[in-house]
Amino acid sequence: MHELGLVVYVIDAVEQLAKENNLTQVSSITLELGEVSSVVEEFFTDCWEFSHKKSELLKDTELRIERLPAVTSCNACGKTYPTITFKKLCPHCGSLDTQLLCGNEFNIKEIEAC
Repeated sequence: MHELGLVVYVIDAVEQLAKENNLTQVSSITLELGEVSSVVEEFFTDCWEFSHKKSELLKDTELRIERLPAVTSCNACGKTYPTITFKKLCPHCGSLDTQLLCGNEFNIKEIEAC
């Protein structure tokens, strides 16, 4: 379960930013999580619930997760399609010459603090 390591990374990054900006409380953190990022949202949120309460700065912080759709582009026909539904096989022309455009993101999008 690599989600615990990711939670620790987010906590460390936010605590560092808070220190650099003299913040005393973080009210929310918004993450962008791609559909094919290999992060299991349920595991991540479970690890978050366990871990963030140990940080004085983050003990009352709300975690928000925005799911980003995975989109693949076909190099043969130039069209895009939803990755989860069709995987690597282009539904427009049947080609396997495809590449993932987006959907594997794991980003800290926003931090609300005072």
